[in-house]
Amino acid sequence: MGNPGSIRIGHGWDLHRLEPSHAGNAKPLVLGGITIPHDHAPVAHSDGDALLHAVTDALLGALAQPDIGQLFPDSAPENKGRDSRDFLAEALRRVHAEGLTVGNLDATIILERPKLAPHRETIRARLADLLAVDLDRVNVKAKTHERVDAVGLGLAVEAHAVVLLVPR
Repeated sequence: MGNPGSIRIGHGWDLHRLEPSHAGNAKPLVLGGITIPHDHAPVAHSDGDALLHAVTDALLGALAQPDIGQLFPDSAPENKGRDSRDFLAEALRRVHAEGLTVGNLDATIILERPKLAPHRETIRARLADLLAVDLDRVNVKAKTHERVDAVGLGLAVEAHAVVLLVPR
């Protein structure tokens, strides 16, 4: 990886289309490993957790390694309906194998509805647990898209994540 004492920064982004749950899409809306009550569900090969996908890509990006789609392709049957925590665990395993750990995570979820404020602290705590870091190293922001484009019309969920990796 280069200098083992170095820090690394990674950015991840993901977007999933949302469809009404009654449209044959029985998946729940999951963000950061937390099920969020909603009448729409993500369209995805895996469980569609856009936040964990963004965090996973941020970790992999900081390591300059293949992204989530390369490691866990949607063409692979074993990834159908797969829990995104599996993807995150593999990325974190790779981080630790390089002698690094998460210094901090800053994430933003963009979703018109439902409002995420009631779930924010639960999502933060779950992310801190999954990343094996203290809660004060994880920030999650929730934004709307001001009714602009597919996200703003409630037809998609978007997530961004920035992670700092530091020596263990």
